Amino acid sequence: MDEGRYRFGDFMLDAGDRRLMRGDEGVAVNARYLDALVLLVSGQGALVSKDAFMDQVWRGVPVTDEALTQCIRTLRRLLGDDATRPRFIETVPKHGYRFIAAVEAAEVSAPVPDRPGVAVAEPVAAPVAVNPRDEVWRLAIAGTLGAGVAGAVGGVAYGFVAAADAGAGVLSILLVMIVVTTLVAVLGGAGVATGIASVSAVTGRGSAWTIAAGAAGGMLVGAIVKLFGMDAFALLLGQSPGDITGAAEGIALGAAVGLGSWLGARSASLRRAVGIAGVCGAVAGVAISLLGGRLMGGSLDLLARSMPGSRLRLDAIGGLFGEAAFGAISRMATGGIEGGLFAACIVGAMLLARRRTAAPLGSHRPVGSS
Repeated sequence: MDEGRYRFGDFMLDAGDRRLMRGDEGVAVNARYLDALVLLVSGQGALVSKDAFMDQVWRGVPVTDEALTQCIRTLRRLLGDDATRPRFIETVPKHGYRFIAAVEAAEVSAPVPDRPGVAVAEPVAAPVAVNPRDEVWRLAIAGTLGAGVAGAVGGVAYGFVAAADAGAGVLSILLVMIVVTTLVAVLGGAGVATGIASVSAVTGRGSAWTIAAGAAGGMLVGAIVKLFGMDAFALLLGQSPGDITGAAEGIALGAAVGLGSWLGARSASLRRAVGIAGVCGAVAGVAISLLGGRLMGGSLDLLARSMPGSRLRLDAIGGLFGEAAFGAISRMATGGIEGGLFAACIVGAMLLARRRTAAPLGSHRPVGSS
């Protein structure tokens, strides 16, 4: 890594002493991001590819593209730069970044004394490697928790609808619906998120294989849930409810989450990434319903109609779409909402987990910081 001193704008970057100064004030920046800034500034207008960042800054440590995106975003914030009208760091789409400000060699007559908040880092000799197994578990747990949130939201919505139609036992119905939908979402999310996390940990940046991995996880969990669910109903009640959600729906929705994860990881904005994943999931949910499949809403309605004396009714949802009961339009609408919410929550939770673990990799705490 270059050890020169450079001036640009109001800043002075001393690569040898590992300091970034703005006038007489130190700018706090962690060691990894300081390495990235040195790489950019020392290039003085040359394009720095993503691979160059991975080789010279992360030094082979497996991280996703989101780690680099977060690094550049943080550097821009510290420099007061704007991605839409850059003065310092320019994005070259699909290729990398370029430092566009005028840079001149700086002469420092005396060492700059340490000040609180100035980033003074130990030389980075060998970054701490991330255990791929730990990364898989971290991302899988995050995705599972995200799926649980989606399930709980769905349970609240379906619970209020069912309780309104039942007319009594509102709290009991609401609690049962929340527990059931959350449990199913957690199981499905665990399979899908584990598959996606495994591919991300192996490839380092994620790939189109996340689509297949998400589909495989969804298929496995969907098949198991359907098998045990139908067996349990047959054992306890003497009959099974029929074609509830299962492997086919798991494949389609898992693949949609994988696609959303792959596309979302390429976006610099977390909100946009979550939105992309939500659209992928919503499209899958609508397609599942159009092809005769059922997600949670359709399965609950089927269960209610299969069980004599059931107090569970979702007919009020049909009324919102001009149907006398929970019909085809209702299944399609709820399928789209369920799929979008499921995918958005899983991908959003996994991206947040990646961001929190990517930034501190090999970083050092600034001297004087708490």
